[in-house]
Amino acid sequence: MVSRVLSSFIAGLAVVMALTTASNTGETSESQIATPVDLAPFLKGVRREALRSGVSATTFDRAVSDLEADPEVLVLASAQPEFVKSVWDYLNNLVSEARVAAGRERLKQYGELLAAIELTFQVDRHVVLAIWGVESNYGSAQGKRSVLRSLATLAAGDQRRPDFWKREFIAALRILERGDVPRERMTGSWAGAMGHTQFMPTTYHAHAVDFDGDGRRNIWDSVADGLASTAAYLKHHGWDLDDPWGFEVVLPEGFNYGLSAPEHEKPASFWRELGVKRPKGITVRNTKSPLRLLLPAGAAGPTFLVTRNFNAILRYNPAEAYALAVGHLADRIAGAEPIQSAWPETDRPLTLAERKELQQRLRDRGLDTGPVDGIIGRQSRAAIRSYQRTRGLPEDGYPSYQLLELLRQADG
Repeated sequence: MVSRVLSSFIAGLAVVMALTTASNTGETSESQIATPVDLAPFLKGVRREALRSGVSATTFDRAVSDLEADPEVLVLASAQPEFVKSVWDYLNNLVSEARVAAGRERLKQYGELLAAIELTFQVDRHVVLAIWGVESNYGSAQGKRSVLRSLATLAAGDQRRPDFWKREFIAALRILERGDVPRERMTGSWAGAMGHTQFMPTTYHAHAVDFDGDGRRNIWDSVADGLASTAAYLKHHGWDLDDPWGFEVVLPEGFNYGLSAPEHEKPASFWRELGVKRPKGITVRNTKSPLRLLLPAGAAGPTFLVTRNFNAILRYNPAEAYALAVGHLADRIAGAEPIQSAWPETDRPLTLAERKELQQRLRDRGLDTGPVDGIIGRQSRAAIRSYQRTRGLPEDGYPSYQLLELLRQADG
């Protein structure tokens, strides 16, 4: 999971990294150069602060006695991939038939546990199961790096967010102090995400629960603790069991795509009056939450209406492709069909350089995209919609290659 503080560091980048062509193994290529880092000054400086936070001198000294930097972690932290996967390739990977089948097997295997978690936290069991599947492939890929080593390396060597990494490092020490897990078992991703559903240490302290009643919040080895902690997190961020995360819809001819801007949250009745339907002509049913449109591949691809439960998934990871993968995997595990509308598979996503070029060309027209950083966030999408409006194009806010070519041609 990406904590909310960490997401301020990589929130936009998460949209890129979630779709990166590299597999999420946390490994660096041979061509990447590892930066040497000396942990001694950091460890010396952080000791007093850790002790003030409730970490005993014995716990601290034992935890750091042989700690050395992991240079690969800094390479991974600074990575900004040039090429990305399309949303449909990303979904094909995370919502593969194998992962769906494995999820259905886990649903049978842990049926009573999942029912108890759903009853206790009022969070859809299928969504909890899907997050488990996406985050660690149902516990089989939790990450093998030392969390303490990774976080110390980042705190000492990442100049962009040293205070954040220091807080996470101290939080990890506090987990050891509580005795929930031994040091050698505290493993995870390069960013310090841990356990079955990849909690950051501060998130662990805020939301981890002891659901199996053994006195420890063991999100590494206890499926009960890991999944219940995820449900607790989603509930805290507003999950409503009465609503779905969202669903696929079909738009009528001549639809105003300007309504896909995120500020257009409307009740189901609004969308019904416009002629929006579910696939196969099924009526859009009422929800407690208002609904907004999601066009992950623009007007040429499938369309979804999402509730505020979708926002709760985004709190786990701010990439819409991630939240869509979780929601769709949950539906497939529950027995639903695949997405019905076709993806524009002949399109390709823009490279990092092309995304920056798109932003700059829009800025040259007086449209505010925010920073020219290759991250297509809310400001960039609003700028795209403004330009599309002037050209009589569907206002889907999607950064397509065709749009970039149109800008190039207009600039001569």
